Amino acid sequence: MAPTTQKALVIPAEKEPFKLVTDWPVPQPGPTDVLVKVVSAAINPVDAYVQAQGIPGLVPGYPTIPGFDGAGVVEEVGAEVTNVAKGDKVIVQGTFKLDNRNTTFQEYTVQPAKFVAKIPDNITFDQAATISLCLATVVNGIWGHEEDSTSARFTPPWEEGGTTKYAGQAALILGGGTNVGQFAIQCARMQGFYPIISTASPQNSALLLSLGATHVLDRTLAPDALRAALASIVPATAANPGPITYVYDAFGRGRDAQRLGYSVLAPGGAFVTVIPFDDSSLTDLVEESARKGEGKRVARARAGYTVSGNGALGVEIFKRLTGWLESGAIVPSRLEVVPGGLSGVAEGCKRMLTWDVGAKLVVRIDETP
Repeated sequence: MAPTTQKALVIPAEKEPFKLVTDWPVPQPGPTDVLVKVVSAAINPVDAYVQAQGIPGLVPGYPTIPGFDGAGVVEEVGAEVTNVAKGDKVIVQGTFKLDNRNTTFQEYTVQPAKFVAKIPDNITFDQAATISLCLATVVNGIWGHEEDSTSARFTPPWEEGGTTKYAGQAALILGGGTNVGQFAIQCARMQGFYPIISTASPQNSALLLSLGATHVLDRTLAPDALRAALASIVPATAANPGPITYVYDAFGRGRDAQRLGYSVLAPGGAFVTVIPFDDSSLTDLVEESARKGEGKRVARARAGYTVSGNGALGVEIFKRLTGWLESGAIVPSRLEVVPGGLSGVAEGCKRMLTWDVGAKLVVRIDETP
């Protein structure tokens, strides 16, 4: 039986410092929910930005508990839950709600049962905590097909043609060394894109090649040099002057990179970005492409499965995630454990804001003082 109160990391009001509390109410699961005792939780840039900048429109109210990645043990299940049972080790993804039930910087979190997946034996709690949000950022940007989805609407790999129709089509992942970029590479590999080209720091080349990238280009290359390097890998032809059919912008910051990514797309290709950019930075390219009738698409990734247009895809992903991890089709991110449990989140967020990170930062909840 879960306790009635717990430790939780709270932002008391907009832009106020994190505050560790010890008497926060433990949420109760509804009939289709599970209550999970959080073992490990990962820190994401959104956690840092929410505390430092507030991000109006994202936070429903204060006090708020952040945390959007987690792994733990099922403590209670609702009466209608059949896919997991008490004691199962599971992966979860947090989301902002006014009642703070669903986030992971607390000892216990409530999650819809349809959005949890069992952790296979080859994955640790720490590794499992690195997966949900970044993987969701990728798949929601490429595989969503609901009416409100903002994705590129590729055929997902579990549907007919999803692993074959993109064979021989080139993909470019901008920022492949980021945690999101690593999952973008793996999903492109899963679908048969070839070649899979990534920009990244040279120190990440071996990792990205192991995940499925076929070429890794130095992310510091000037646009003209990067364009030349791309042309040497995928030469343009008169019939196909833009030979890359899929570009994923995993960094979301960099006007020049976004413009280059869009400009090298083949007619009918899709450009996906993780952070809504200033539309004016691409307006001239989009308008020129439209005049030519090229049919290039721009899609925006929205990480949450509770966002309108993403729910059905979330169900499909969580059905398959255990098997993907067990087989190695999806590999967790590299990680660094930040000491101090929830008390270490503030320092981890400071590092996020200065980009002083080389791996996914994870805290272990039971290390909280």
